[in-house]
Amino acid sequence: MRAALFSLVLVGFAASPPSALNDSTLDALHAQRVQWKMKRAPLTEPEGVYRDFRAVLLAAPSPQPLAEAARDAEVRVVFGAGATGFHEGVLFLDRADFHGMEIARPEQSNPAGWQKLAAKFVKQYPDEVFGSRAAPQPDLLARWDRELATREVPGFANTSVAPDFKGSLASALRSTTTHILARELKEADLRASLEAGHAYVAYDWLCDPTGFTFSASNYFGGFEMGDTIVANPLLGETTITARVPVPAKLRLYRNGTLVAEAHDTSLTYAPPKDSPDAEGAYRLEALLTVAGSDRPWIFSNPLYLRKPWDFRLPSGVTPANVEVHEDLPYVEGGGAKQRLDLYIPRGQKQFPVFVFLHGGGWITGDRSLYHALGNRLARAGVGVAIPSYRLMPINPHPAQIEDAAAAFAWTRAHIAEYGGDPRRLYVGGHSSGGHLASLLALDQRYLQAHGLDASAIRGVVSMSGVYDVDRLVAFETKSPRKDASPLHHVRRGAPPFLVSYCQWDYIGLPKQAREFAASLKKSLVETELIYIPKDNHITEIINFTREDGPLLHAVLSFIAAS
Repeated sequence: MRAALFSLVLVGFAASPPSALNDSTLDALHAQRVQWKMKRAPLTEPEGVYRDFRAVLLAAPSPQPLAEAARDAEVRVVFGAGATGFHEGVLFLDRADFHGMEIARPEQSNPAGWQKLAAKFVKQYPDEVFGSRAAPQPDLLARWDRELATREVPGFANTSVAPDFKGSLASALRSTTTHILARELKEADLRASLEAGHAYVAYDWLCDPTGFTFSASNYFGGFEMGDTIVANPLLGETTITARVPVPAKLRLYRNGTLVAEAHDTSLTYAPPKDSPDAEGAYRLEALLTVAGSDRPWIFSNPLYLRKPWDFRLPSGVTPANVEVHEDLPYVEGGGAKQRLDLYIPRGQKQFPVFVFLHGGGWITGDRSLYHALGNRLARAGVGVAIPSYRLMPINPHPAQIEDAAAAFAWTRAHIAEYGGDPRRLYVGGHSSGGHLASLLALDQRYLQAHGLDASAIRGVVSMSGVYDVDRLVAFETKSPRKDASPLHHVRRGAPPFLVSYCQWDYIGLPKQAREFAASLKKSLVETELIYIPKDNHITEIINFTREDGPLLHAVLSFIAAS
């Protein structure tokens, strides 16, 4: 954790006056909360990299027994309660100074008046009583926005557990929370995510916000709150999207200025391309209306859109210890796309061979874009065959997988002529190429057309692949989509798999990778699932050739071990 840069900026909430605590107001609040609970969208597994962990950061160490109350409030993490470790399934951690600003806390003014009336109603309306201390203060939020205009400042909430009305501690914890988006319920992951702004502030007493997403997507990948968006206008627009589990007033701000709003379960906004007005910190507010009053519900941390990113492709120059054989037809009389390039480690014999299938959403891409990958693996002693294949929409599925099978069969039949070992053939791919490699190994019909089966494949490497095409409208197929999905062909006895996904992958692919790997393991298929941090869907394959690249080393280790 970096040195303390903690700023106590009360972007808090002016209390409803104590007189607002009356039977009619509280009853209306309670009735509306019940309706929201009944109407909220069902929870689903996160589509991105992170899971949502409800946390509370206590304003001061508390001696109260919090474990049971935290569990009842479905709080997974408690910071600053004078205890550490897991207690009754709740992770307790020491409070530390975070780089950021406190943007919410329960109102502490006029505590005597509030306590007097609260004691009267807390037994019947515990959540509403503690929630009554929350109301917006836009002038203080503006202070956060001014900071965000010049630097990245994550926001979080403090939670108060005093006073202790008997049996209401869970309601106190639920009143003001910080939801942390982290990969695992581990201290290092939680602190890193909070520090990076992968978090949002919520008033859970109104309605469970779990399932809220605030993300951006473009050609390069998907980005979540706290991230800096990698963009290049020449490669398409960036889209910012927010989703909530019940209809709410959604307001999107850029550097404190309202740029879009909706009263719905979702909001979509495309910042203007090639415009300096697009840059800045984008954050979302969600409000729920009850009894004619808008009440704050969710405050996201920002997404940061910066200047266009200039990226460079790795060199395609062939090193002296690699020889390349280009434009080899793998289908007799086939078209221009039914050819492959071979990268051979010069002077070596009986080397393993990796058949790599390119990405491009089945509609674009070519073997000519992957010289650097072929050269790098060949330099490490691994032969590489990179085929092109027929593309959609002119050639619907199964044309692509049929070509992949034909290219693999050709490689097995001819690789010995170039010094490779036909008994040590691996298949892999990136994105849609990962889909094809996985389908080739799991649905054996395509290899059987060439007199082979999956035993000819020593191992499969799928990098940010697609394993379920059921919902992909653009996937052109002559057969049922389920039939084209590797996830629906997982079977016992399949070759070993190495499955990867990255931090800023396309939304949905991390979930697919986790589900696919879990299904393989359940079927007793040897499977390794790896996470690549600090890469997006495109740079994952561009950076594959880096000497210190984690994905390169994982692939080389996988080939060496299997």
